Amino acid sequence: MIKTIDHVVSGDVVKKAAKRFKEKGIILPTFAQMRNPDLIPDDIKEKLKTVGLWDLNPLNLFRITWKNEPTETGGGFGKVNYIEIPKEITGVKARIFMMVGKYFPTGAHKVGAAYGCLAPRIITGQFDPEYHKAVWPSTGNYCRGGAFDSWLMGCTAVAILPEEMSRERFDWLREIGAEVYATPGCESNVKEIYDKCWEIRRTKPDHIILNQFDEFGNPVWHYNVTGPAIEEIFNYVKTGKSRLSAFISNTGSAGTIAAGDYLRTNFPALKVVASEALQCPTLLSNGFGGHRIEGIGDKHVPWVHNVKNTNVVTAIDDEDCMRAMRLFNEPEGKKFLQRLGLDAAVINKLNYLGISSIANLISAIKTAKYYEMDENDVIISIATDSMDMYESRLNEQNVEKGAYNEMQAARDFEKSMLAASVDYLKELTFADQKAIHNLKYFTWIEQQEKPLEELNQLWNDHDIWTTLFNQVAKWDELIEEFNQEVKNA
Repeated sequence: MIKTIDHVVSGDVVKKAAKRFKEKGIILPTFAQMRNPDLIPDDIKEKLKTVGLWDLNPLNLFRITWKNEPTETGGGFGKVNYIEIPKEITGVKARIFMMVGKYFPTGAHKVGAAYGCLAPRIITGQFDPEYHKAVWPSTGNYCRGGAFDSWLMGCTAVAILPEEMSRERFDWLREIGAEVYATPGCESNVKEIYDKCWEIRRTKPDHIILNQFDEFGNPVWHYNVTGPAIEEIFNYVKTGKSRLSAFISNTGSAGTIAAGDYLRTNFPALKVVASEALQCPTLLSNGFGGHRIEGIGDKHVPWVHNVKNTNVVTAIDDEDCMRAMRLFNEPEGKKFLQRLGLDAAVINKLNYLGISSIANLISAIKTAKYYEMDENDVIISIATDSMDMYESRLNEQNVEKGAYNEMQAARDFEKSMLAASVDYLKELTFADQKAIHNLKYFTWIEQQEKPLEELNQLWNDHDIWTTLFNQVAKWDELIEEFNQEVKNA
């Protein structure tokens, strides 16, 4: 049956890791501190004033939070970073907010999911930083976050990602010293990543694979950190009649969507919406294919996806994402948006939205239209990363389609935003949810050799998800004990 990580497996390995951390000046943050940076010791906050957001400095482990001050160097902590997308862009009455991942180290929130997978292994003695290498299979940001966390925790990182991902990702991984494997295909080719993992598993005993698609540390981090941050945003923006009506998340690894499990505990009427690419509509229609919404792995259902908590599936045309990317970032696109009456400060923050973030935005618009939401309905989604990761994609569009102009901006605005409709949207019945859950069989039982009883447990055991999501109380105890071991080493 599925096991929690709630006890020390090897005290000797813990002591070895603590000694290494002492030599390298590494302290681990608790999940409570990532959720509420006010709990971070003052001496660490003071030291961070001279540390850049992307610096390879162990202190940046304490910047794995949604509440970093939005600055590149020396920032402190404040409120959750978010932006509201104006109605002039969305064309709907509902208020749509995007949490901003740009101000995490590496520019994306995946450093949190990666921390949730690696830190529990270290504090329980399941990972020896002097011997083991951390393998991060990913379609993009997760292996970047894992490589960053590994460096900060004194570990060697091995990144696996599709060869067609953006050049920026590969360049950065090599700069940080990660070992890199490029597998065939694009973001839809997850099986090829798994095949590489099997090869490594059979031939390299010192490699520990931290697969975001089946490591519960991924959704556990989002349940305990992202979920409360979304609740805080709602408390910032709500008025007397406001309703938190929907949470939108690209499925990808099904980590971020676990924030919806947390939100459901306080907002039972909330709609949790899974977004995916129309060109590979796995959840919508058991479909397959390839697409350009980078960072969304598909053609399978992640092991860690609590499908019973997903109410709606939307499929987003990747062409609409590319159109909106140009609209939001090209100078002529920005001029067009100014003519709509938008403030320049708002327009300049639209580059907080990378390609998958735009997909989330379009999904939010579709959801608002389907449920006929009004000005009292609040929808919150995630800008997982920013356009900093996709400048090469913008250049490719210019080469392929020519220079951008006002007429093209008008076409793109109409097509990608105002024309977003309720097609390719499914409100899930219980039978739909079970059908999606059953798709896990083909990946995880047939291919990845997981026990069938665990698949059934994920569906039938009403307490298993709550048990898994609430492991952090024990993890924080073990982190505090480990930090004390480091101090005494």
